[in-house]
Amino acid sequence: MHRHLASVVPELFADLPPAMATLSVAGALDAEGERPVLPPEFNWRDYTVMLLHVAAEIEHSLMVQYLFAAYSMGGPQVPEELRDDVRRWQEIILGIAKEEMGHLVTVQNLLTALGGPMNLDREDYPWGSDFYPFAFSLRPLSARSLATYVVAESPETWSGPEAEAIKEVAADTAGQYVNRVGALYGRIDSVLKNKDFLPDELFHAETLPYQASWDEWGRGYTRGQRGQEAGNVPDVASPQLLVFGVFSRDSARKALHEIGEQGEAPDVDEQDETSHFNRFLGIYRALAGLPPEQQALVARRVAENPVTAHRLNEVEAADRAAAEVTTSPITDPFTALWGHLFNLRYRMLLTDIAHAFRLAGPLDNGGVLTGRGALVHRAFAEMYNLRAVAGRLVELPLERDVPDGLRAGPTFEMPYSLELPHHDHDCWLLQRDLVQASRLLVDQLVDTDPASARDPYLIALRESDQRALEQIEHVLGRKGCTR
Repeated sequence: MHRHLASVVPELFADLPPAMATLSVAGALDAEGERPVLPPEFNWRDYTVMLLHVAAEIEHSLMVQYLFAAYSMGGPQVPEELRDDVRRWQEIILGIAKEEMGHLVTVQNLLTALGGPMNLDREDYPWGSDFYPFAFSLRPLSARSLATYVVAESPETWSGPEAEAIKEVAADTAGQYVNRVGALYGRIDSVLKNKDFLPDELFHAETLPYQASWDEWGRGYTRGQRGQEAGNVPDVASPQLLVFGVFSRDSARKALHEIGEQGEAPDVDEQDETSHFNRFLGIYRALAGLPPEQQALVARRVAENPVTAHRLNEVEAADRAAAEVTTSPITDPFTALWGHLFNLRYRMLLTDIAHAFRLAGPLDNGGVLTGRGALVHRAFAEMYNLRAVAGRLVELPLERDVPDGLRAGPTFEMPYSLELPHHDHDCWLLQRDLVQASRLLVDQLVDTDPASARDPYLIALRESDQRALEQIEHVLGRKGCTR
């Protein structure tokens, strides 16, 4: 798992503060400030793949942090007069997280087109990185955490007294200067546009059947329009999912341009509420304008960076001195099981996405799901599962025998590995392993609390896992799924 990409080119980081170190690698320019400079140990294609790996990890990290913030919102403590606003803000942030998923998948398409390995990894605490907008941290929503999101998504031209004040809050919250995501994409484009760096033959159009497509991942959306998921919440513009296939230099640059425009709205048009920057800024202004006692009631009392206890022990054993973020161990045994279930379904989502990129072809064959179709279908199901399990975790106690203490919150812990086996047969064996592990966890939940046997969600999950297991066994039994 990537931990510190800065170490790839350590000589570029000597005597530089973190923010400057970020610019020196992600955005190094020549003396005239026009052409990117190739770091040692790379050629241009490999350097581009490395930068795209950074971009993928940033998109993944932001998506998870936005989801955690959104899941923390609401609850019985929200005053009646704020409930509609809080619900609207929550749906806006969930929409932005969905759009980050589209960005993440599009970056995988770019990597696939260039013949690079895909990357669904992300920064994970307690390790920091000089590349990221700010150190990864799962925080319940507040004006302070919102400030970091606003700055990360901000355009280069954003300035003025309000901008400086928000940047100061963001830096104080993150404990570091908050970098703009757009700067990295700008540097990637400065390489992509130069044929001397990347000849046309390096863009492989024949990989399109393996790439994610809008037709597959744009479920519930209308092409060119915003989706309808948030239509049940008045005055909320639903997310617009962007997934672009990459088959040439121009298609690669268009994909990056569209991602950047959706994120930061380069012209700072505050009438355009579709960019992440403007949507976050609007929520920040509204939330910061509330009295402090009301601001504190917008989100539940959710712990920062909740972790299952065994992960805490692993982190401590690995490197206590490296810890930059304080984690909150879940010590309530029943809550911990839900945390493990969340981690497992999160791993299943990432595995489904990665596995789908291994397979080409349509989603169905004569109305019957293909292997690729089943994986995409299950990825959508896992998105629902994450929201459902997160809804339990924000209500369950963090600590044992402290019923009025902090709530746990979704754990989002990375698995020990995201590598897929080499053979397709073994990939499906991994899929079976994960489903069987989920069944074991549900059994443990029921054993710990017999009332869980009547839990409608767990009943539905058992049934869904059984169907998935039958599909997997069917694929494993086919002659085409061989080692």
